[in-house]
This record gives sequence, structure tokens and C-alpha cells, in this order.
Amino acid sequence: MEKQKPAQNNNETFAEDRIKFSQLAAFGSGGIIPIALFNVAGILVGLMGNISLGLSAFWLGVILIIPRLWDAVSDPIIGHLSDNARTRWGRRRPFLLVGGILVAVFFVMMWWIPQGDMVRVWFPSEAGYQAFQLGYILISLLLFFTACTIFEIPHGALGMEMTSDQHVRTRLFSAKSFVGNLFAMSTPWLFALASMEFFRGPGGTEVDGMRYVSLLVAGIIIPLSFWWFFSLREPKFKRVVKQKKTPFWENMKHAAGNKNFIKLTLTIFTLAMGFNFVNLLGSYIPIFYIFGGDKIAGAYLLGINGTVWAVTGLAAVFPLNWISPRLGKRKTLMLAIGLMAAAQISKIFFYNPQYPYLIIIPTMLLSAGMLFFFTLGASMVGDICDEDDLNTGKRTEGSFYSIFWWFIKMGTALASFVAGALIVFTMFDQTQVTRVDAIEGSIREMRNEVQIFQRADVSSDAATIAFPVLETRTAEALDEGRQYLVYLEREAARIQVDSEIQRNRVEFFNNAIRDIQATISGLESLMEEIRITDSKEKTKSLTDEATALTLRVKQIKAEVNAFHLEAHLKTRVGKSDKSEDHYRELLEKIASMRSDLATLNTSISLQALETELLDMEDRIVPLKRQSSYTLLMMRIVEIGLPIILSLFSLFFVMRYSLTEERLQEIKMLLRARNAKRDQQQL
Repeated sequence: MEKQKPAQNNNETFAEDRIKFSQLAAFGSGGIIPIALFNVAGILVGLMGNISLGLSAFWLGVILIIPRLWDAVSDPIIGHLSDNARTRWGRRRPFLLVGGILVAVFFVMMWWIPQGDMVRVWFPSEAGYQAFQLGYILISLLLFFTACTIFEIPHGALGMEMTSDQHVRTRLFSAKSFVGNLFAMSTPWLFALASMEFFRGPGGTEVDGMRYVSLLVAGIIIPLSFWWFFSLREPKFKRVVKQKKTPFWENMKHAAGNKNFIKLTLTIFTLAMGFNFVNLLGSYIPIFYIFGGDKIAGAYLLGINGTVWAVTGLAAVFPLNWISPRLGKRKTLMLAIGLMAAAQISKIFFYNPQYPYLIIIPTMLLSAGMLFFFTLGASMVGDICDEDDLNTGKRTEGSFYSIFWWFIKMGTALASFVAGALIVFTMFDQTQVTRVDAIEGSIREMRNEVQIFQRADVSSDAATIAFPVLETRTAEALDEGRQYLVYLEREAARIQVDSEIQRNRVEFFNNAIRDIQATISGLESLMEEIRITDSKEKTKSLTDEATALTLRVKQIKAEVNAFHLEAHLKTRVGKSDKSEDHYRELLEKIASMRSDLATLNTSISLQALETELLDMEDRIVPLKRQSSYTLLMMRIVEIGLPIILSLFSLFFVMRYSLTEERLQEIKMLLRARNAKRDQQQL
């Protein structure tokens, strides 16, 4: 065997430790799953579940913590299985292929949450319906996060063993952070895409839109899974293939007993927990504080902010790879903590409704700090594995990496639970938001119906165009009316008449039932007339009648939704002195909206009708506004908690003892030992 040229100094990168660009790109692209998609699930499920489905923030927090508790079991198991796998394709790559495909499948499943009036009527109460939705979310999240574990633990372990040079390893994990952050900008933009009518439909919400957006995501992940499997290499597999397999608990105990590993893990865990506590609140503040409840404007700002985050994260990779070799990893980690703390303090001044885009300044500081922090954290676990290899002669990256990520995920889990509790603590009213969304959805559906009739040429010279449109719209409205009648009858049957309020509620639903029955009867008669009529002269009169009746179905739905909102607001008045004036103001606005809905004449011209509906839409957004107390508490919590926990993280990192000098010494000793072993095997 030809002897390798000795290094001129300990800082030189040896040929076998260099990484080709093709390998750097393939490994780095794997950051899409643990950074980008992990982010999407952790933020958007909680956000959309609360503000789009009306599920309790507290129970969503509980739901989000359970998959992380499951990770306490699955992460070490996958790490152990990966360490002890011996296949013709290596010990890591088969996990990348299977895990990547499963991530794509379960990401799609996660967003197809059964919902709507026809699902709601299956359950005896609203609480039962929401419990069912929470159960679906829980199962889909368990499957999704298990798939993420199957991919991420072997992927991270592979990154640690691709090179023994600590700074090349930092570049390798920087590439992962680079690509992960590039796609992490999709988190807010996915929310913005899901908010587009193209994806959600005229009367849908963001959750409806995410069903179709998720299919686009899956279309990216599945081909990448095959690329990772076929392109990545495991350079040290030949060396470990004869390594003796060790029992699970022995590996776990060994990794957990490493003092430097514990100090590093506590550093990352503490700070990650602090920022994850308030991550969800960071999405609420642009929507409800800066834009007063306007989800469209808030989603756009979140999208811009996410892009700034991603671009800053991409750019921060380069100074990280320049600073880290000069300052050393420990001091660079302390610098990262300082950047993140500075970002939080700056939010005091840059959360400003008059100048909404000032929010990008703390975003840039926070993105750079987090890129430094988490990239170095993963890279430093590899350094600890090198020290362990020197002491024991074994490579167990999977076990170390799985325990490291278990702590991070536990921090995320605890943060998910606390985040939900914090949102409840701020007195955020998700029921108010979803009730307003329901009214807005009905009005948008009415506008969409008007536009359909406007686009159809209904002049007497175009009966061949008008009649198919009339028949289609009438049939769909008839089906919608019949389904909604079932919902109204079941809702009315659930009411227990034990107070004046409940008697008024029964009376309202009975009136709505009579209105929808009359509308259904009118639609049935109209349908018969359309089928037997072939006169062009009657096209205009039939169109007018069809327009009025099809819109009447949606008008009744809007009135019912407005009634639900008003009833909810009445229950909130008097519950808190801090918000009573706020709810009284909202009650005045919804009373005016109900009056306008009740008196809306669906028989007027289509142009005039669209103008009235547009005016109603403009008046909808202020109904989503939260109380001043809620908005203040959101900002105090979102800014303050991470600063406090950053101090604890700084305490732990100052006790980490793997200096640059010690890392260089380990590298040289490992190289000499491995060269001797290779020589003996010849």
C-alpha cells in the first residue's frame, strides 16, 4: 500500500477528508426534510388548526407534544438500527430512501383533515367533532415524524462519518443548513399559497388549500429520495462492516455518559426550547398585531419575512465557514447566542403596524444566529464521536446523533405544549376568527356565483350557452341546499331548551330551516322548468330566478354563520374586564353585518350585487381583530422568553471543553491509528 503524504501542519485537510461537490450537494439537499418540512409541520399545523379549523390552541399543543414523546422511543431505535445495519447498500442509505418516500406520503396525509358541515353532522356535539379532528391530526403527525426520524437520524450520522476533519464537517453541515434554509422559506409561502383562491377554492380556508399544496411538496421529495440513495457514498462502511454489533441499551448508556456530549446537548436544547416556545406566536403577530387580523396581508408579510430568513440563512453559511476556523467552534457558538438575543431585543422597536416591513431586521439577525448555532451543534456532535472513537475504537454516530436530536425534539415538544398554553394565556380567541372566516367564506362563494353568471352570456341570442350554465348551477345549489338542510335540522335537534337564550336559538334555526326548505322547493320547480323549456325568450327570466335562488342558499349559510359569531361574542362579554369594550365593539359590527345580510336582495342586478358583496368583504377583516390585552401579551411573551433561556444556554456552552487544539490532536491521533490498522490488514 502506498503511503500517504504526511501533512505539513495539523490544520491541513487530508485528501481522504475532502468532500467532492457532488457529495456536498447531495448531502446538503437532505436538509429539506429535517429543517424545512419539520418547520412546516411544527408551525403550520398549529397555526392553521387554530385559526382555520377553530381547534383549541391548548389541545393542539398537547397533540404536537405526543409525536415528540414518541421520538424519545423512535430516535434511539432508528439510530441503533442504523449503526448495526449491514446491507449491500451500506448502513445508512436504505434508510434515506424509505424514510424520504414515507415523509412525502405522510406529509400529504397530514393535510387531508376531514371537515365541513357533512362531516360535522356525524358527531353528537361540536366537541366530539373537534376531538375527531384532533385525533386525525395526532395519527398523521405520528406517522409523519416517524418517517422524518427514519430519514434524519441515518442522514445526520452519515454526515459525521463522511469526513474526519472538523472544519470540512462544518462545511458539510453548512451545506445541509444552506439547502434546508433555502426551502425553509416555503413555510410562510406555503401558507400564502394555501390562502390563494386557486388552491383553497372560493369558500375554502387555508387548510383546504394545503391539501393541494402538499401534493406539490410530495412531488419534490420522492425523486430526491432516489437521488440520495443512489448518489451518496459511505466511505467508512468498509472499516465498520466488521465492527461487532452492540446491544441497544449499551450504546445509549455509553453515549449518554459522555460529559462533553451532555454539555453540548444541554446548550442546544435550552436555546432551541426558548425559541420554539414562541415560534408559533411569531406567526400570529404579523397577522393579528401588524395587520389587525387580515390573513391575506399577514400571509404575504410572513412570506416576505420567510424569504428574508432563507436568504440570510444562505448568506450566513459563508461567514460561518470563515469565522469558525478562526475563533473556534465554542466561541462561534457564543457569538450565535449573542446574535439571537440581539434579534429579540430589537423586536421591541421593530414590531410596528405603521412600518410592517421593519420586522425583517430582527429576522435577519435571528436567521444568521440560528444558522450558526444549529449548524455548529450538529458538527460538534461529530467531533465528540471522533473523541469517542479514539477512546473506544468504535463508530456509533447513529446513537450519539439520535440522542442529540431526541433532546432537540423534546425541547420542541415541550415548546409545542407551552406555545399552546401561552396562546390560551394571552386570551387569543380562535373561535372568533373561525366564525368570521365562515362568514367570509359564504360571502366569497356568493361573489363567485355572481361572477359565474356574469361570465355566461345570457342574452336571448345565446340560449345554448345560458341553459347548460343554468342547469349546472341550479343542480349544484339544490344539492348544497339539501345537504345544508340536514345540518340545520341536526343542529336544531341538539339544542336543549333550558333558557331564554336557547329558546331564541331554536327559533332562529327553525326560521332558517323554513327558509332553506322554501329555497329548495323553488330550486326544484326551477329545475323542472329548465328541463322542459327550449324558448330563448325565457332564458333571461330563468337566469334571474336561478341567480336569486342559488345565492339564497349561500345567503342563508352566511346568516347562520353570523348568528353563531354573535352568540359567541355575547358569551365573551363580561368574562374579562380587559376585553369587555373590545367585544362590545365587535357586537355592534356583527349586528350591522347580520342586518345587511338579512336585507340583501339577491334579485337585483349582478353588478350591483357584486358591489354590495365586495363592501361586505371589506367589513369582514376588522371582525377578526383581537383585544389590545391579547396583542400586548403576545409581544411580551414572544420577545422575553427566548432572551431568558439564551442566558442558560450560554452558561452550558462555557463549560464545553473540546478546544480547537484538542480537536487537532484527536484528528492526528485517529489518522495515525487508522493508517496503522489499514497497514496491518494488508
